[in-house]
Amino acid sequence: MRAFAKLVHALDSTNKTNQKLEAVHHFFREAEDKDKLWFLALFSGRRPKRAVSTTLLREWAKEITKIPEWLFLESYSSVGDLGETISLLLPDPKGYMEYSLSEWMDKINQLPFYDEYEKKQFILKVWGSLPHQERFIFNKLLGGSFRLGLSTKGLVNAISSYYNLDASIVSHSIMGEWTVQNSNFEELVHGEYVDSNLSKPYPFCLAYPIENIEETLSDLSKWQIEYKWDGIRGQVIKRNDEIFIWSRGEELITDQFPEIVNEVRKWEGDFVLDGEILAIANGEILNFTALQKRLNRKVLSKKILEEVPVGMYVYDILEHNNKDLRNESMSYRRKMLESYFVNKQLISIKLSTIVKSESLVELSYIRERAREINSEGLMLKHKDSVYHVGRKKGDWWKWKIAPLTIDAVLIYAQKGSGRRSSQYTDYTFAVRDNENLVTIAKAYSGLTDKEIQEVSRFVNKNAVEKFGPVRTVKPELVFEIAFEGIGWSTRHKAGVALRFPRILRWRKDKTVAEIDDLESVKKLIH
Repeated sequence: MRAFAKLVHALDSTNKTNQKLEAVHHFFREAEDKDKLWFLALFSGRRPKRAVSTTLLREWAKEITKIPEWLFLESYSSVGDLGETISLLLPDPKGYMEYSLSEWMDKINQLPFYDEYEKKQFILKVWGSLPHQERFIFNKLLGGSFRLGLSTKGLVNAISSYYNLDASIVSHSIMGEWTVQNSNFEELVHGEYVDSNLSKPYPFCLAYPIENIEETLSDLSKWQIEYKWDGIRGQVIKRNDEIFIWSRGEELITDQFPEIVNEVRKWEGDFVLDGEILAIANGEILNFTALQKRLNRKVLSKKILEEVPVGMYVYDILEHNNKDLRNESMSYRRKMLESYFVNKQLISIKLSTIVKSESLVELSYIRERAREINSEGLMLKHKDSVYHVGRKKGDWWKWKIAPLTIDAVLIYAQKGSGRRSSQYTDYTFAVRDNENLVTIAKAYSGLTDKEIQEVSRFVNKNAVEKFGPVRTVKPELVFEIAFEGIGWSTRHKAGVALRFPRILRWRKDKTVAEIDDLESVKKLIH
């Protein structure tokens, strides 16, 4: 447990990738196999169900500390996490219970078989025998929810770099149907339980924002032009009758899109396709907020499958019957791709449409109207280009439409982390709804260091309420917020969500009376 506590503390203490990697590597060097498996299980959602209610934990903590309800709530508000609040309020331990992470998990897994008295006696004994950090982690393990300061990609990279393995192999291996009880950590990460080579994706080919438009597009006949869609870039792999879907973020997302899998299963041969996964209803592309309802769900109900149907617009083919096509020209690959769609009655998978244009003026007009079909603009791919790794200037360009903008007022602020942990850098903005202000977006970027310092001074002087680390401020500072798209959402009180919001500029020339109203913002939704 001590090694795991050090790992959690290290991950939460830095935003630097190399330091996070080293923390995981250090844990791997110290921990036993079962502890590594539990670390992986906790990270990937294989957690035990909550065995003790938070109400009981709170009551037992108040009973020990003898503090009143109001003081407990004030402490909870300041800390922002129940498990950590309890850990901080409890008296210093009088002993030490030394168990490994796996031994603690075995004990916690037995709690559902205890009655309330037995649970209380066990938990009080543990609370009196662990220092703060380990006690905090024990409380989080009890709750069945545990967030580690590491992304899925970060974990995969940490494992792959430690064992000198390909990241795609690790990702495939740890996503499988394994359990702590029936697995060996070394065998698991080395892909002993799966044929990871079948799922191996290719690095994605990416585009640069277009430069020197008139010069670059002087001869449109040399370019393959398509719409740029705002979805999830993905590779669909079919090898030996097994199907895998990888995101551009190197996550295996096959189970999230059964419509695509079921349709690909009907196709003959082996192949790797590159395209965009989108929410599509009645032949129309929905905005990204609709697609978000489908993401990262462990269970896809019949209701969500009907409410948010998903499809894929295919751009490219990278492999055909085990032959790598990436060094063939774009025009060759396009002809090969088109052959896959001949005489197929498809619902969920579509061939990306080629945009035809006789002049740059006409193409500019098509681009400007792209938002009407929920497109972000245009993609331009040279017909002679190969499918290279990452970005290479001159081959693929993206020509995006100008972002949407609104004026909104700052109402909440929170301090950042790392070198900006003493300054307020995380902001929540609101627009007007009749006489009220309703939250519409959070933004973390767009201000200079000098402006951040100025905003921080304002927050310190004008904070009117606090909720844990969040400060409510007087609604006086107005900012122009830029974003790529907008859709209906329940995440904010405004009932809409902005796609990639960021601060465009500080409107010191405007007052809160001049910010946008909610009705005008909603009119931006197509």
